[in-house]
Amino acid sequence: MNLKHKLKSILGKAPNEKIDVGKSNERDRKVWLKETLKNLPNGSKILDAGAGQQQYKAYCTHLEYVSQDFGGYEANNGKPGLQKKDWDYGELDIISDIASIPREDASFDAIMCIEVLEHVVNPKEAIAEFTRLLKPGGTLIITAPFCSLTHFAPYHFYSGFNSFFYETELEKNGFEIVNITANGNYFEYLAQEVNRLPSMSQRYSNVTLDAPSKKLLFNMKKLLKTLSDKDANSSELLCYGYHVLAKKK
Repeated sequence: MNLKHKLKSILGKAPNEKIDVGKSNERDRKVWLKETLKNLPNGSKILDAGAGQQQYKAYCTHLEYVSQDFGGYEANNGKPGLQKKDWDYGELDIISDIASIPREDASFDAIMCIEVLEHVVNPKEAIAEFTRLLKPGGTLIITAPFCSLTHFAPYHFYSGFNSFFYETELEKNGFEIVNITANGNYFEYLAQEVNRLPSMSQRYSNVTLDAPSKKLLFNMKKLLKTLSDKDANSSELLCYGYHVLAKKK
């Protein structure tokens, strides 16, 4: 069955099943990060820059883990955008500006900065600080959105970063890029927002979607799933974000 006939067939079905599309953003990022951290040598000293609630500390049991954050975000703060209902930093090792971390030069074997750069006023300064803190040959692990909605306000300064940002800034700061991997693709990103539409329509339009509207969304997700399964590099236009692995020269 060709794509045209397949689409015609699936779009007429009732929404009686769940469709796993547009839901892989966080899941795939965690899989990639866990595997990347697993490959670091035992006993390596790693800085979790912008650690937040230190959710990735569990992946670092074979490493000497050090957490850093500015520590100023408060959940449910009444600011616009998407906010956390609860937030607990726990016991941070370092509380400081990410661009001015009170540790000596070449203090760390590795640094990870996961979904943080969009919350930093001057991300270029943060990358320069990572350069200072890493030992020669040290590993830098970064993820950040390519495109994101307002969240963690008022500490949300950029909607996202293209791969060209990393290529330019990391190479300028003396890093060799090992790989830059797109997380998701154009169709998965659109599906993520379709999945979000019922809650957004309720919140911002005070409209609860009725059965015909839900069927329409179901058919949209079916279409996006079919197109994503046949994807041929649509991530060059849009994706969830990039996974970046680099080495300090």
